[in-house]
Amino acid sequence: MTVTSPSPLDASRLKLEWTKHPKPTPGPDSPEVLSMKAATDHMITVSWTSARGWDDPKLTPYGPIPVMPSAKAFHYATEAFEGMKVYRGDDGKLRLLRPIYNCNRMLASAARISLPSFEPEELRKLIRKLCEIEAPKWLPKNQGGSNLYIRPSIIGTDDSLGTSAPEEALLYIFIIHWPTPKTNAPPLRLLSNPETAARAWPGGTGAAKIGANYGPTIQMLTEAKSLGYDQVLWLFGPDREITEAGAANFFVIWRTAEGALQMVTPPLGGDQTILAGGTRRSILELSRKMFSADRSDEVASEAESCEVVERKITMTEVAQAAEDNRVQTAFVTGTAYWLQPVSEILFNGKTVASPVGQIPHMVLLREKLNNIVYGREPSPWVEVVDENRDLRCIQ
Repeated sequence: MTVTSPSPLDASRLKLEWTKHPKPTPGPDSPEVLSMKAATDHMITVSWTSARGWDDPKLTPYGPIPVMPSAKAFHYATEAFEGMKVYRGDDGKLRLLRPIYNCNRMLASAARISLPSFEPEELRKLIRKLCEIEAPKWLPKNQGGSNLYIRPSIIGTDDSLGTSAPEEALLYIFIIHWPTPKTNAPPLRLLSNPETAARAWPGGTGAAKIGANYGPTIQMLTEAKSLGYDQVLWLFGPDREITEAGAANFFVIWRTAEGALQMVTPPLGGDQTILAGGTRRSILELSRKMFSADRSDEVASEAESCEVVERKITMTEVAQAAEDNRVQTAFVTGTAYWLQPVSEILFNGKTVASPVGQIPHMVLLREKLNNIVYGREPSPWVEVVDENRDLRCIQ
């Protein structure tokens, strides 16, 4: 008797089924785009079972997926996802920013909620393939400086209501239009949460990109928006430790008591309360090169040198620094927000003001990252996606 091991995820086995009903492409920032429902024509799906492993990946028309009402994803939140973008460069080329980082993070998120393992490199190949197929129509070469949002997801689909690891799962990838972040948009106003609410806590799932971390925050976000704020600055514990701003990482640039300029962001650490943002990582690496005392970056020469520190920050510290006129600027980073300045934070009933435009550091970082993703300067962080093959000839 021959015993076969479960099949691994294999992007080379992708099967293609083309849509018979192509959709029209929406205009930039049209109502359809602003609704965040404007998906491209196709998606990729891959089924998994504990017995067989991963089936052949399939390119299919974008549409509903068959999932039973008792599927574990609906009842026990066994679902993880990623957020990334594909960028159309000024030179017409298509680029991804550090895609393997997102694929590794999705694997870690899936493992945290007992979803099946996969090879991140194979997921990266599938993401590239979907971009290769969809981008010529949905992100054409004459739209340099634009991007589309990619959402890889994995859910537990077996229909047993038992609280056990899923025996069946579905991995799928789709692409949608995303509203373009405006460089001249008003700065963000943040509302800090009360001690009776928390986004994440030590030993929890805050470091994983799973739906269970997002749904419970919507109530507080709705309250913040009703009061005229844009997002919630999530604090934790009696010392009001800063974690995240909505689904974005938080940075503050201030002067120390000795007068030195310092950029600070909360650490990832071992307490598992903060998601390891890909944009966060890029900003930290860029900042350490661009703003070091011995920097060689001519563009950043206009900016004062700045120490970059990852450490725990309390909102009380930020409020005191603002009162002492030591806060120079604050901003958030993320795939959706990119880099957006913060003008004020409501904390304990008082407004903590953060200057906008007082120093050039955030603007320089945003320009640098834009130059990288849109091909204006070379970087090992980006991957160019091939669009030359006629994939409709492949069956």
